[in-house]
Amino acid sequence: MTVASGLPQLLVVGLGNLPFPQTRHSIGHLIIDALAARLQIHMTTDRTMGGVTGRSKVTLGETAVSLTLLKPKPLMNITGPSVAGALRKSVKVSDAMVIIHDSLSHKPKALSPKIGGSANGHNGVRSVISALGGETHFHRFRIGIGRGPGDAAEYVLSKLPEEEKLYWNGDGTGLDLICNELERIARKQLGSQGLP
Repeated sequence: MTVASGLPQLLVVGLGNLPFPQTRHSIGHLIIDALAARLQIHMTTDRTMGGVTGRSKVTLGETAVSLTLLKPKPLMNITGPSVAGALRKSVKVSDAMVIIHDSLSHKPKALSPKIGGSANGHNGVRSVISALGGETHFHRFRIGIGRGPGDAAEYVLSKLPEEEKLYWNGDGTGLDLICNELERIARKQLGSQGLP
């Protein structure tokens, strides 16, 4: 874990497809935008970080954190090299990175945190693991979108229902869960460094 100046450092990456905003597959981008708005982090395009990014010292609950947010520019299935580059340029170690992505295996509005493990069929996560040379020891926030009838590709590229958008972005309920999990990871970093 990375702790600089006594502050835990986190890189939070929201997977999605910039050309297809507001779709189920781009829920990671929606959550990054919601975090940036809540935490007042200015987001700009940064070619060296491979997408739209922002960085600031913020407080999550009672924990001060150096937080970098990233919406990678490449399409989901080839996003790995961009994410790996951002990791090297920011927090350096994979267990200080959180990938937020959609999950067909979880019901809508569910947050399922996990560290390590396989891509479970998610091509964006598979691309990240490949670009990290097989490294899987990073945090994942799997955001449930459910599984609709018919073709999975059509389903994930369909518009996210308004109720789910509001849950993760508008009323704050889902975003509160995300912030609580980020604080838990940051506090774990502090604990591993022997800091209060």
